[in-house]
Parts: sequence; structure tokens; C-alpha cells
Amino acid sequence: MPCDKTALLEFLEVLNGDLTKKITLVAAGGTAMTLLDLKPSTIDIDFTIPSSDLPEFERALKNNPPGYKVDRWTDGCIFCQTLPTDYLEKSIKIKEFSHISLRALHPVDIIVTKIGRLNQKDIQDIETCISKCEVSEAEIKARALLVVPTFVGPEEDYLYHLNWVLERFFRNKPS
Repeated sequence: MPCDKTALLEFLEVLNGDLTKKITLVAAGGTAMTLLDLKPSTIDIDFTIPSSDLPEFERALKNNPPGYKVDRWTDGCIFCQTLPTDYLEKSIKIKEFSHISLRALHPVDIIVTKIGRLNQKDIQDIETCISKCEVSEAEIKARALLVVPTFVGPEEDYLYHLNWVLERFFRNKPS
């Protein structure tokens, strides 16, 4: 069952009530896109969390299971790569709860993390981020080149995906 923005915020409100200290959650992937109103819902919940906040998040999550799969990574790690250390500053503030600072990855960071896996859903999400957020080829390329060294897998695979995305969305556009 998909999780829309309202359901996601309601879940976080419940979780917030069980937290004993302030934590930061940075939504990634489809969760970030849902919070940024770029898509209506997500099939799972994805966060990258400062490692110092993870134990508190895990404790509250155990006490309040959301009924959705919750993927979590730490310190800017997403799927199979790590974002540059400024990912948190680049992220977009969504909402301040009493114990949760909720943020979403910047659209360019959503794109570069989706390039790593690049399945059909990722391609659609990349297209949405590019078109609705007006992310440029130069922004994607510059950010992606910072991610390449952290990619878990052959660098050539990530670079191949990056070039495919740039060709598809910027160089082979119909007139």
C-alpha cells in the first residue's frame, strides 16, 4: 500500500511523541519526492540519518512500527553510494516537530542516488526531478562526479548510468 505525504507526516508525528531527544531525518528517494510534492506517494520510507541520531530513531521505530518498510542509512549513505558531506546543508527543510527536524534531499541528490541503481522507476523519478525542479545537466554531472568514488561497485557502471541519463534527458531531446 503506497504511503502518501499525509500518512508519512502522521507516522512521523506518532514517532515524534516517543522520542526523548531532537533528531534529524533526511528523506531520500521516493520519500523525499513525496514530501517535496514531486510524486503522490512512495512504496517505502527511506531516510538517511546522522549516525548519532540512529539509536534514538531505531528505539522509537521499534515502539511504533508504521506498517511500511522503512529503509535507513547513516550520514548521507543512500543505497549503494555516499553523498558529499554537504548533503545536509543542501537538503530542504520540510517540517520541524518538537523532536524531529524533517528534511528532504535536494533534487540533484535524489537524482545522483537514483543513477546508481537506475531501474525503470528510478528513470521516471529522475525525469520528474529534472523537469519539475529544473535541474541542469551541469548540476547533475558535477554532483555525480563527487559520488562516483563512493559507489559500491565498478566506477564504470556508475559512469555508464550517468552518461546514459545525461544523453537521454539533455542531449537527445526531441526538438
